[in-house]
Amino acid sequence: MIRVENAIEKLLQLDPGLSPYAKEVRLHLERYNQRRRQLGAKKKLTEICNGYLYFGIHRTETGWVYREWLPGADAAWFTGDFNGWEKYSHPMKRIENGVWEIHLPGKDALSHGQHVKLIVGRKGSAFERVPAYIRQTDMDESNYKLCGRVWAPDQPFEWTDSDWYGKKGVKSPLIYEAHIGMAQEHGKVGSYREFADATLPWIHQAGYNAIQLMAIQEHPYYASFGYQVTNYFAPSYRFGEPEDLKYLINKAHGMGIAVILDVVHSHACPNEGEGLHNQDGTEDQYFLTGKRGWHPAWKTRLFDYGKTEVLHFLLSNLKYWQDEFHFDGFRFDGVTSMLYEDHALGTAFTGYAQYFSLNTNVDARVYLMLANELIHSNNKKAIVIAEDMSGMPGMCLPLASAGLGCDYRLAMGTPDRWIRLIKEQRYEDWDIMGLWHELTGGRPGEKSVGYCESHDQALVGDKTIMFRLADAEMYTGMHKDYHSPTMDSAIDLHKLIRLLTLATAGNGYLNFMGNEFGHPEWIDFPREGNGWSHHYARRQWSLVHNPQLKYEWLAHFDRDMVHLAEGKKLLCRGKPESLWLDQEKKLILFERAGLIFVFNFHPTWSQDDVFVSARVTGKGKYRVIFSSDDIAFGGQNRISKEQIYKTQEQAAGLGFRIYAPCRTAMILKKV
Repeated sequence: MIRVENAIEKLLQLDPGLSPYAKEVRLHLERYNQRRRQLGAKKKLTEICNGYLYFGIHRTETGWVYREWLPGADAAWFTGDFNGWEKYSHPMKRIENGVWEIHLPGKDALSHGQHVKLIVGRKGSAFERVPAYIRQTDMDESNYKLCGRVWAPDQPFEWTDSDWYGKKGVKSPLIYEAHIGMAQEHGKVGSYREFADATLPWIHQAGYNAIQLMAIQEHPYYASFGYQVTNYFAPSYRFGEPEDLKYLINKAHGMGIAVILDVVHSHACPNEGEGLHNQDGTEDQYFLTGKRGWHPAWKTRLFDYGKTEVLHFLLSNLKYWQDEFHFDGFRFDGVTSMLYEDHALGTAFTGYAQYFSLNTNVDARVYLMLANELIHSNNKKAIVIAEDMSGMPGMCLPLASAGLGCDYRLAMGTPDRWIRLIKEQRYEDWDIMGLWHELTGGRPGEKSVGYCESHDQALVGDKTIMFRLADAEMYTGMHKDYHSPTMDSAIDLHKLIRLLTLATAGNGYLNFMGNEFGHPEWIDFPREGNGWSHHYARRQWSLVHNPQLKYEWLAHFDRDMVHLAEGKKLLCRGKPESLWLDQEKKLILFERAGLIFVFNFHPTWSQDDVFVSARVTGKGKYRVIFSSDDIAFGGQNRISKEQIYKTQEQAAGLGFRIYAPCRTAMILKKV
């Protein structure tokens, strides 16, 4: 339970601007306490939210039991391979609180891998459903809809990560965002094991300490990118067996890599018969009623976070992925949509009043608070990242400080800023002051994950940064012996954008697979419009391994950049402090973690007398330890790593002067 007044006091100490909204914050905290009492205030959520151990299909000492919450049903039957698909031969019995169950005597009544379905009767009609807690699915080729499978292997998976899971973690996540199905080069859907054996070594070599996996929760439409979930407890069948996913996570932990699940609790797929929509024949079993129950843009169903059974389902789902699969944390998708009744469609958040109004979905706020309490209680090393573009105050503050309890928020304004600069302005007109403000801003006391592009920019209809910079020359200019003003500038700026983003924007960093080496093609999933082709639903790793192509330069730069950030603990040691910003010369100089960063974004102006202030790092001798202009990164080697720079008292203060070639970045350290 939260001590409300103490929590509000802590919040206002961090952000006095919230004082006029203390009443609203108090309401949210009191609603949380109310929900917590309903769930069981004297018990930990980890003791309460274990629905997956009760509902669904389970072995017993005498046979099998299957339970389902169907409050609106008049009748229910269990069917599948085990009874020759006789729909009504195995009726279920209604017990308390809208729960139905059936006991199947005998160890052989069911077996691992069998296909099963639920039949629900309501008002004289009967319809097929997939059990809500099903742990494995498959595609029913007769109707191209998902079907449930019994998941009960005889031997449990042999984990070897006992020294990692729940004991180790990452203080500053360097995240490699990935989609299992398209993480391989061939024209097909990739598998968990292929990813573990082929892609994980690349990620490890590249220096990333966390992976964020998309599209894991089962979804019938591949092109939804996994964001229209039907079966919340089932890993997608397309990529292999649940044990294969465990193999991947176990192997990642052996490499010291945390695994984050991109979890979708903000909305649900509207497909009837495959997911939760109208599962018991009523629209309000899991979801809000009427227009409130539908997302107007996505056309998906919206959860009723004010209903205890729904809270129990979603919270149990989080604990299941932690306990059963050893996920180290979650990236909550669509948080902005959850938090506001209008889902923030077309809303520009310009003041605190927009966060605390009748438009705020208090039940959704409370759910996120409960979710974070559960996750961190279950694993103190867990990572929780919120995808929130609204900037909700307190998102990443502890519950005891009146926060929602997430660890990080995605710095979603950063990629938008980069895209606007590239699309709308000449390089010599870039707004350096505005860029710095975007990169270094944030809520008091809250952490964020910076990124310059994610999967969004890699989809058909958008462009990656490399594609925007190079445009049509992307197809003709990636051989190392090809040079043009456009292509040379694209290579240089791609490196600068990524380094500046990593070094300034937050306490973590995210990259989508392939973007680190400037992958040349967008992502387009198999669909009728492209002849159901997998050609664009893949990553062309052969390009980066071809020594004749510039992709190798970009990959080497990213690898060394990430290793430096991890080695110097860059993202967990203070914030960037400006040393000098020059709008005309396009210079950005700053200090972080005892390092001095010098960026020259000007497209043509190489400057030989740039003053570098040592007012933060102090008197002494300095030298360059990292340069974007290295030959190995496709540079011209105009920046020396041998030269020593000695500080002197000058008119501008303590410091030294240095040569900063156009379109380069360097990092200096005191010798």
